[in-house]
Amino acid sequence: MRNTLVASVEFYFKGERYAPSAHIDLDRMLESGGLPSLYSLIARESGIDAYSYQYEVMQMEPICFSEVQGLVADFIHQGELDVQGFVDAWHEWKVQDELGAIARRCMGVEDPAQQPGLGEALLEAYRLGQRSGL
Repeated sequence: MRNTLVASVEFYFKGERYAPSAHIDLDRMLESGGLPSLYSLIARESGIDAYSYQYEVMQMEPICFSEVQGLVADFIHQGELDVQGFVDAWHEWKVQDELGAIARRCMGVEDPAQQPGLGEALLEAYRLGQRSGL
């Protein structure tokens, strides 16, 4: 499942209408260290200098989302993206996905959810490793 969206902002600057947008691959961003400001991504992709007055004006307008795909769709409510909620859910999904891969590789289990207690046991072992620093 890929988490992508198009983020756009419409604003007026010096009497001109601007509608910059950016196609954002949220998985790639999170896998490479985190999710930067969506305004900065839109500005960078649209050639707007982050130190300009134009950028400041753009930040005064709400970001609109379209072409939303994946888990992120569950975190857009009334036009607002719950970034922290999505990031937390994405990390949880990523852990579950990796644990499922371990179950398939080591135990030959296609779907850990179909094995009572297996998913919970793997998750508990993962969390134990996190707590103990292993």
